[in-house]
Amino acid sequence: MKIASKNMLELSAQQPFEQGKVHKKSYGKFLEDFETGKVFEHPRGMTLTSGFLHYFSTTFLEANPLYLNREYARSLGHPEIPANPLLVFNIVLSLGVQNNSEKAYANLGYYNMHFLKPVYAGDTLRAFSLIADRKDRGPGKPGIVTLNTIGLNQKNERVIQYTRKIMVPPRPEGYEPPESLTSDQQIPPFTNEVELELPEFSHDKVPSTYTRTDTYYEDFKVGDTIISPNGRTITDEHFALTYNVGNTHPLHFDKLYSQSLSGAMSGEPIVYGGLVFAWLSGLASRDISENAYWDLGYTEGYHTQPSKSGETVTVLHRVLAKEEPLPGIRAGAIQFQMIGLKDIRASDALDKFGADLFIKENDKKAMNKEKIPNKIFEIERKLLIRCKK
Repeated sequence: MKIASKNMLELSAQQPFEQGKVHKKSYGKFLEDFETGKVFEHPRGMTLTSGFLHYFSTTFLEANPLYLNREYARSLGHPEIPANPLLVFNIVLSLGVQNNSEKAYANLGYYNMHFLKPVYAGDTLRAFSLIADRKDRGPGKPGIVTLNTIGLNQKNERVIQYTRKIMVPPRPEGYEPPESLTSDQQIPPFTNEVELELPEFSHDKVPSTYTRTDTYYEDFKVGDTIISPNGRTITDEHFALTYNVGNTHPLHFDKLYSQSLSGAMSGEPIVYGGLVFAWLSGLASRDISENAYWDLGYTEGYHTQPSKSGETVTVLHRVLAKEEPLPGIRAGAIQFQMIGLKDIRASDALDKFGADLFIKENDKKAMNKEKIPNKIFEIERKLLIRCKK
């Protein structure tokens, strides 16, 4: 198609400004805009490239060769290097921000996250959210919205699902909500069990020289606490990384917006929590997950404190449970508790706070315990980890 294009004439001096025709755009939803049972298709979608997959894994300190080494990935039956699961999570959550949480006061937690199928370079991710519940807390007060979100690839195959809770303010008087794209996409009720789809492979053909010798299934004992020694100082890089994964909330990159707020979120922009999540996972990957065949999922988890540029994050894990190895692939599921910290070495935090580190922050008030100011994240995760033999 060819379109003729002439030089433009300058018209601004001839067109008077009209105050009555000013349109102030708005994104996101207020509490009353969430109708239980509705499904929204989130805008844009995102096609992944091999360069972006590599960039994410290296930026977030990933050590598992599955996400770095093509030949290793192929030995596990993958046609190419798969996307890091936390990249998939970050993109799918971020695609939903414009509809779901761009007006939210707080992200209250992630629940029952499952990575159902590998994602590869060239795949296009789309996101859909079902409004599962809305709890009003009285006139003028913010309420709690529960969302079931799924991510699909270009073949309409489900690759991720999780539940999320957000705190949303009520609609101001006279506000007209923007139209959202409703969908007839079927999102069945989330259940206690899902089926994952991984490629077939032979355990004997997987190289044993690409990873450390102390991160196999047999090396983890229930009750162990594993301290990752290094931290990661976050810089203003997080501004660009936020939009790299598609997150449009101004809280993470607009200082004028952040300074207009009050309370803990005011001042400098807050680091998008999905990035903090990925840095903590990456920091621990040499100690926890470099021999993992797959990231099976996460239970409920919370960002207990906001993070800002200049802070250094650290992490430790506790081994909670082990399942018997699967005989066909000689790997077993292990469940860990992940604790994220800021501006303190994980070993120093353990010395200072002891067992209190592993108590949920939301439970401490009832126990007459103080919350830990250095603690920023808590979640449980399950990994499918390779056996030595």
